[in-house]
Amino acid sequence: MILPITIYSDEVLHRKAKPIRGVEPDIEELIGNMFETMGVADGIGLAAPQVDASLRLLVVDISRVDGYEAAEPLVVINPHIQAVSGLNAMDEGCLSIPDVRGDVVRPSTIQLKYRDRNFEEHTDDFSGLMARVLQHEIDHLDGTLFVDRLQRRDRKKVQRSLEALAKGEFRVPYQVVRRDTKACGA
Repeated sequence: MILPITIYSDEVLHRKAKPIRGVEPDIEELIGNMFETMGVADGIGLAAPQVDASLRLLVVDISRVDGYEAAEPLVVINPHIQAVSGLNAMDEGCLSIPDVRGDVVRPSTIQLKYRDRNFEEHTDDFSGLMARVLQHEIDHLDGTLFVDRLQRRDRKKVQRSLEALAKGEFRVPYQVVRRDTKACGA
């Protein structure tokens, strides 16, 4: 099922998500719906708060990006970054902040402790685009958006767009949560 995506000013995007205590049928269904929603919206990562679920869950599929076709989709539950190294800047965007992009400096390599869709614990190292997407989505779980990490001058460049988003002035080809109406497509 395609889920509506929360937009920039929605409160769920600005608060810390709750840990998951185990995988039950409703969590399995949410994972499947998140992958389906992400695919339809042409995204490569999606965190549960972006579909109005305040849970520490995210999904990633970078296989549609050139050079990453062999990458396996990843389900991450209750992530904790244990170590980081290197730094690099990269242009980021977000399904919850349509038509806004900016350079964000992040660690280039991370060591991540997390649980998979079977609730089995893993500790893995990630680098490149996968490390970038994981950090972006983990930020969502902590109530941080990529625009919160922009340099001051870059934030000023996108401020008008953010204000327009907060007023509901945008068009996207996927369904979004509208608190004043329920959910609607654009």
